[in-house]
Parts: sequence; C-alpha cells; structure tokens
Amino acid sequence: MNRFSHRTEFGVCVLKDFWGYGIGTNLLKESIFWADSSGIKKMTLLVLETNEKAINLYQKHGFEIEGILKKDKILSDGKFYNTIVMGRFHE
Repeated sequence: MNRFSHRTEFGVCVLKDFWGYGIGTNLLKESIFWADSSGIKKMTLLVLETNEKAINLYQKHGFEIEGILKKDKILSDGKFYNTIVMGRFHE
C-alpha cells in the first residue's frame, strides 16, 4: 500500500456568473461520494480566508479547519491573504 493511497487533495471552482445555482454544492457532494466509495479516508482542500461562503459549505459537509498558510496569496488589490487548510476524515 502506498503511504498516500488513503488521501486526496481537491478543489472546487465555479465561475462567478454561475454562483447561487448549487453547482459548488453538487460538485462537493459528488467529490465526497467518489472519495468515500473509493476508499479514500482523508480529503483536504485549500480555500482563501475571505471565502466565508465556501468555508461554511465545507464545514457543513464535515470539513474542519486544520491550519493556515499565512500570507500565502497576493491578489490583484496588492494585499496578502491567508489560505485555510481544511480536511475531512471518513471512518
């Protein structure tokens, strides 16, 4: 068994024009279903600290904040932002 075979890192991204249609929620649910049915025990993702809507969605589906990558991103406004590391463990 590979020491990383139990885990996966993934991301969900929806264009702003399509926000509010449940696309992100459906992508997340399908990703969780795939991981659980494939024997994946640990899912991790990264999310920008200002994306509270996504953080809440991930928490609603069993993800927990595991850490912070400080000043990890610089955006078009020239400011630095933290990246939140989130994880979900499936027994």
